[in-house]
Amino acid sequence: MSVKLFGRSRRAAMRGLSLVELMVGIAVSLFIVAAAALLVSSQLTDNRRLLLETQLQQDLRATADIITRELRRSSYWASAANGVPAPLVGQVSNNPMVALAVTSSASSTVHYKYQRASGTQAFGFRLNNNGVIVACQSDGSGAGGVCGESANPWQELTDRNTVLITAFRISAERAGANTANDEPLTLPCPYPCANGTGDCWPKVTVRELTVEITGQSRSDSNVQRTLRSSVRVRNDQLQLSGEAPPQQTCPAS
Repeated sequence: MSVKLFGRSRRAAMRGLSLVELMVGIAVSLFIVAAAALLVSSQLTDNRRLLLETQLQQDLRATADIITRELRRSSYWASAANGVPAPLVGQVSNNPMVALAVTSSASSTVHYKYQRASGTQAFGFRLNNNGVIVACQSDGSGAGGVCGESANPWQELTDRNTVLITAFRISAERAGANTANDEPLTLPCPYPCANGTGDCWPKVTVRELTVEITGQSRSDSNVQRTLRSSVRVRNDQLQLSGEAPPQQTCPAS
């Protein structure tokens, strides 16, 4: 009799988990798995967003670097020595590459010139309707010598599949008389102007521009960045005297 009681007691102690205990364990496991899945999903989302932000930042930086380097070369002229005034009444020639035209708006267009050994001398940047910054280069033989007159000279500078450019602005920070606090440097002449002043004497203008590009990722519109870059044109603009004889810097006596 004692043997049977001992056997029953042992079997009762080894019966295992009940159904309720099993369901509670499964529920707790599901909560743990759900929390782990949420954490992994959040990490993957953050990693993807970081990759998009990095790609957008690098694309904007590369674009701004190209534009600023190009604008810095503006007005380069291989015969620049001919445009340097000699003392008093030395002969000079106007720089044919000095033009730099900018339309300041959310969709700026810039046209500029400088000489290349290949013969290319007219260039430009602008934002097209597809949210892509395009660049232009030509020999300047079109109307007014402005780039863009020939058939389809504009080429895409930014990747339309990865970046949407929403704003492209180029503004003049220092442009001589166009800025109240930055008057051009007047070169003194031995003789006054017709009005008895030095208003007509040759002037040197320092030109400094700010390039601002705003873009967003094509994959996620919430990923947006704005990049600003300043550039000073290395070749200052020389404006000769309006009363000087041909090829002279100063008015006659």
